[in-house]
Amino acid sequence: MSAILDELYHVLQQRKQADASQSYVASLYKDGTDKILKKLGEEATETVIAGKGGDRQQIIYETADLWFHSMVLLAHNDIELDCVLDELARRFGLSGLEEKANRDPS
Repeated sequence: MSAILDELYHVLQQRKQADASQSYVASLYKDGTDKILKKLGEEATETVIAGKGGDRQQIIYETADLWFHSMVLLAHNDIELDCVLDELARRFGLSGLEEKANRDPS
């Protein structure tokens, strides 16, 4: 599974050099963080609506959009996927309550 995510991340990084009139991702980068966050918020909302509706295929479709736009945000900020995976690994085995209690309050 991580192979496709790695490939996608590589393409997203390459799109930083692409013409914004020829690439959707390049146009998001050109418009900046606020545009990326707006799109990410839209996709999160659509995922919530799909979850509420309970249609399996719609949930999969919207989750793919959400992951994609989350990865655009990561790439835009030069955050490698391994950073997120390392954070998930750090949390693995902790209860959600324990993890939340251990967070830095700042």
